[in-house]
Amino acid sequence: MNAIVPHSALQTLEDQITELAAHISAATWRLLALIREYDLRSGWNGGGTKSCAHWLNWKCGINVGAAREKVRVAHALPELPQISAAFREGRLSYSKVRAMTRVATPENEDYLLMIARHGTASHIERLVRSYRRLGRGEARQQLSCRELSYYIDDDGSYVIRGRLTAEQGQRLFQALDTAAEAIPYDEEHTPVMRRADALEGIAESFLTSAACDSNGGDRHTLHVHTRVTDLQAAGDVSAETQRRLACDCGVVHWLENERGQALDMGRRTRNISPALRRALVHRDVGCSFPGCTTHRHVDAHHVVHWADGGGTSLDNLVLLCRYHHRLVHEGGFGVTLSAAGEKRFNYPNGTEVPTGADMRFRGNVSALQLTHRHTRLNIGPRSLPPYWQGERMDLGMAIDGLLRRSSQGTVPDSADSRDSTLPGATRQHY
Repeated sequence: MNAIVPHSALQTLEDQITELAAHISAATWRLLALIREYDLRSGWNGGGTKSCAHWLNWKCGINVGAAREKVRVAHALPELPQISAAFREGRLSYSKVRAMTRVATPENEDYLLMIARHGTASHIERLVRSYRRLGRGEARQQLSCRELSYYIDDDGSYVIRGRLTAEQGQRLFQALDTAAEAIPYDEEHTPVMRRADALEGIAESFLTSAACDSNGGDRHTLHVHTRVTDLQAAGDVSAETQRRLACDCGVVHWLENERGQALDMGRRTRNISPALRRALVHRDVGCSFPGCTTHRHVDAHHVVHWADGGGTSLDNLVLLCRYHHRLVHEGGFGVTLSAAGEKRFNYPNGTEVPTGADMRFRGNVSALQLTHRHTRLNIGPRSLPPYWQGERMDLGMAIDGLLRRSSQGTVPDSADSRDSTLPGATRQHY
């Protein structure tokens, strides 16, 4: 039979939980501020990782999807000073902030903040989800107007013009952003140039997956129009690009004269058999680069390139995603494979890429509380819990208030105190 715990002891336990949760929320605000600064400085870019989200996945143990959300929220908060301040002071949870930043603007953030302080995270999620669905009428109109056209310019360039629905556009640019992460950073490439390269990568990925299994043995055929001496010359960027492409594909050798006219075409040769690729996938699972989680669209990389005499065998191959395959060939990164199968990667300066995250102890709860007191954050057990008393949410009224707030710019009465009286239009929300 369970012993009866005194109410005072339970209250003390509750206070400890809510106060610690508020401190964690404030610390999360600080974490996101640091993430934003790190991302703006592209600190992750020099370490061989694809993006700030992938760096967080590796170094901080955060799932890539959750890490992308943290980066998104981190960049949204500076434009929402009221929500940011409440989050910093431990009065909002990350779950509420994450939901609000999907629809929050400088015009409606105070209304959303009022709702968040009087409701739960579930209330905020429902409100945001319903608010975002209101545009279905416009969506039907967008759907009927969607189009994509192109023409070939005089110089052979393709000029593309289109109109997409909001959902199509969001998916397209999400795919473009993801594909752009796989392109090595180059200061000479503008964002629009990287976007064009990303679109090509998406097309290549689709054609590859549609043509055959992405883990098949011969997924590309490389038509080499170059001298053998150029292919053997490591160091030149164009030669390294050819060497990368030739790592994992069928190769057709073209013999041409000095004017580019074909004199002879050799037979296609298959470098990596399906059986060898299956063994390689079984051993490496996915990309071998430390911290990378990519499992699809990976290439088999020759540690010692076949043009340099390296064998096409399991002890000379490692799986690399397209991004890290480029880094090894064109980015100056190195890789070695020991007889025991241990893989070592090196930065361009020769230092070794660590194989795991830094596991040093960083602090404790007491240090967190002291830090917040030092920064004059008055966080206690009443900071985080909402004012909600169990009332039923009037979703329609809440959405109506948000719509009026977003379109008219009216300011609702302050509701940041337990003693404040909510205006009649919002009192029945919960």
